[in-house]
Amino acid sequence: MNPVIARASKADAETILALQRLAYESEARAYGDWNLPPLTQTIEELRQEFADSLVLKAIVEERLVGSVRGRVKHGVCEIGRLMVHPDFQGRGMGSALLQAIEAEFPDAAKYELFTGSKSDATIGLYERHGYVITRSERQSEAVMLVYLEKPGRMAETPPEL
Repeated sequence: MNPVIARASKADAETILALQRLAYESEARAYGDWNLPPLTQTIEELRQEFADSLVLKAIVEERLVGSVRGRVKHGVCEIGRLMVHPDFQGRGMGSALLQAIEAEFPDAAKYELFTGSKSDATIGLYERHGYVITRSERQSEAVMLVYLEKPGRMAETPPEL
């Protein structure tokens, strides 16, 4: 089942926030920390993100089942909040969303994202798409974040002779 990936709008914010809370519950359980930013984000904060980030959504049979956000800052495409409904995980949705958000920013010098250090499946997904771990950073007593990046497509193009 191939999702339709499209740009989300502020009208999708409530559905995306509900999905976000559902998708990040497993992270909260893994860390024993229910104060993770994706779980505490308000609808107003999410709506504000639409001003400086591109938000994509994945739709299957008219149901929003995934989302991801991206923006470019100083030539770096920052990718965040890649999420897939638990019922649709392991079916290529995360890969489709990751490829779609990268394609929206073809001139980025590099792509960067982060996830929790205990999120082995997510780290594996990113590594399969060419990302490498560059650093880690403590978010809270319970949570260590792992940052991954990969060169942008422009960086991969060999110079003309």
